[in-house]
Amino acid sequence: MKKTIMLVSLMAVAALVLAACGGGGASTADNLLDEIKNREYILVSTDPNYEPQSFLNTAGSRPSDTVCPSDVLTTTEMQGFDVDVATAIGDALGVETCFATPNWDIITAGNWANKWDVSVGSMTITTDRLKVLDFSVPYYYTPAVVAVREDAPYTSIDELAGMALCAGAATTYDVWLIQGDMGLPETSIYSQPPADVTAVPLDTDQECAQALAAGRQDFVGYVTSQTVVNANIAAGLPVKQLGSPVFSENLAASFDKNSTLPTDSLRAEVDRIITGLHDDGTLTSLSTKWFGEDITMDPTQ
Repeated sequence: MKKTIMLVSLMAVAALVLAACGGGGASTADNLLDEIKNREYILVSTDPNYEPQSFLNTAGSRPSDTVCPSDVLTTTEMQGFDVDVATAIGDALGVETCFATPNWDIITAGNWANKWDVSVGSMTITTDRLKVLDFSVPYYYTPAVVAVREDAPYTSIDELAGMALCAGAATTYDVWLIQGDMGLPETSIYSQPPADVTAVPLDTDQECAQALAAGRQDFVGYVTSQTVVNANIAAGLPVKQLGSPVFSENLAASFDKNSTLPTDSLRAEVDRIITGLHDDGTLTSLSTKWFGEDITMDPTQ
């Protein structure tokens, strides 16, 4: 009898410990926004190798008082424009911002299995992505361009016909190379890809730039955001933009349509926050800080 009583007591203590740590039990929240506020952090997916939008801060150390799970990154371990926007969203919600870094094709495919709450990763709104993801209002706008090595002889994009170009897998740049139509408004597409071009996908378009600069020869250039090419040049990579932008992108936060907890209230709150960051000049300041120019204004307005 004593052993039974002792066992029951130990089980009760263990249950209390699990409850205090937030483990072992289902969430009592009935929507994702309340769940985030209850646990006191928002988990954002973004790219760890997409400078200047988002990249690892090698000088940053993990704070001892973080509530972020041990297998994700904190705001001190990441940096960039997207990171600052995500942090501003977390601050406005009154929670800590934490970062997951899954591959881009996994993010754009939807069905996240509740592994993160929102993507703040410079995602373009397209008709295909709208089938599996919901989007916030855009927080900035970028032109897409083609870049080649600085010593390349090409003077126009048409001269790349029949050649290979690199792009991040499952990005709008990759889709543009393969089919030209990315599900964007016609007014946002300025040029079709070179005739008979071959797409070489890598995990991220930054890897395309880094590989080209390192001497990789199975492609002659890469397609990415103009902000990335400008950052590549500023970092000393021997590359240059070729010609004018080929299309423009409206970039927004995204949410999984198949989230177990409804995301409607979270999306509405993120919309409100981003609109406020536009109105009070915060996004303009962050854009100027990271890009050297303000690209947060809708170019069609």
